[in-house]
Amino acid sequence: MKIRTGVTIPKNFIAGGTNCGIKANGGLDLAIIMSTVPSVAWGVFTKNRVVGAPVTVSKNRLRSKHISGIVINSGNSNTLTETGLFDANTMANAAANAVGEKLGRFLVASTGIIGQPLPIKSILQEMDNLANVLGPYGGKSAAKAIMTTDSVSKESSKRIKLGLSTVSVGGCAKGSGMIHPNMGTMLAFITTDAAIKKPVLKEIVKRVNQESFSRITVDGDTSTSDMLIIMANGASGAKTIEKPKGKLFGKLLEAVIEVAVNLAKMIVRDGEGATKFATVRVEDAVSEGDAKKASVAIAKSNLVKTALFGQDPNWGRILASAGYSGAKIDIRKATLKINGVIIYKKGKLASQDWEGKVASKMRLKEILIELNLGLGKSSWEIWTCDLSQDYIRINADYRT
Repeated sequence: MKIRTGVTIPKNFIAGGTNCGIKANGGLDLAIIMSTVPSVAWGVFTKNRVVGAPVTVSKNRLRSKHISGIVINSGNSNTLTETGLFDANTMANAAANAVGEKLGRFLVASTGIIGQPLPIKSILQEMDNLANVLGPYGGKSAAKAIMTTDSVSKESSKRIKLGLSTVSVGGCAKGSGMIHPNMGTMLAFITTDAAIKKPVLKEIVKRVNQESFSRITVDGDTSTSDMLIIMANGASGAKTIEKPKGKLFGKLLEAVIEVAVNLAKMIVRDGEGATKFATVRVEDAVSEGDAKKASVAIAKSNLVKTALFGQDPNWGRILASAGYSGAKIDIRKATLKINGVIIYKKGKLASQDWEGKVASKMRLKEILIELNLGLGKSSWEIWTCDLSQDYIRINADYRT
């Protein structure tokens, strides 16, 4: 039975995926996500100063009043190539032509190997076929077509009542490696049939990113191609949200954050070679900035991540990571817990048998690291994974 999933849950959004020959294994590698009625869009992009051509092109095109859709390829990032900008524009315009939309209304995204020319001829040859398979049940194939080293596709959705209308939010994402909170460090596309003014959408994108994709790290690397794009087409018939405040705005923001958090956590759980999902929560820091510094340092520490893989409650590595983060720390006031077990408290070990208490909890698939700095009232949470031998294997063999 055909079902709507992910980005095609909201009304008047269609999608689809096909194979144009970029991936040697014959997997899906070209997708379109679009609205059949006028929509507004906004996004955020990688903070890497080396960027793929699609990032530059899509940034410029977001200035348009309306955006119809986005075309995405996987297997090649269209980064650091001589014809990158020309190919990105050509790809976006070809998608617009194939679906009968105005040029300039399509965004473009690419993900995959850096430094190899985009096989633009193969993409163009398949574009009409892709346009013909677009539909309300194409969300799943689109989500699969944007995958690179992902082991699973990633989709999420949510329905809410806004006044008398039912509003839907749907999304898909890809990401498994080169994941670090320096924007979103992946590709993520979220759609909604809510009616939103563009300034309101800009605020939603900003807040959603901060609460989701900017709280994940797999390996500390920031990709060249990252983007989060949110599109809203108003097809639900709900009242237009004209300002970033009030009950309707709050309910919609909460729903979009929920979808984005689900996708962000899926990325971490699918981290290359990952066997564990870990939440790092730093509390009672002197400022939110300090809480973020400490949590990020812990979450991206290779020593902490390998200890998680080895099921070793190596609390010294955790405190050492927080110590070099740049956050203010007084070890005499700090308390460290792993999965609820207090290990270190205000300058000394909490008990002599702490290791026995936490050993079984380290075998769990989900680990919670809580560091209370005892210096203020600010907190920050980030999601990460362990580091296994498979991460090295996957990335050593990636290009060859």
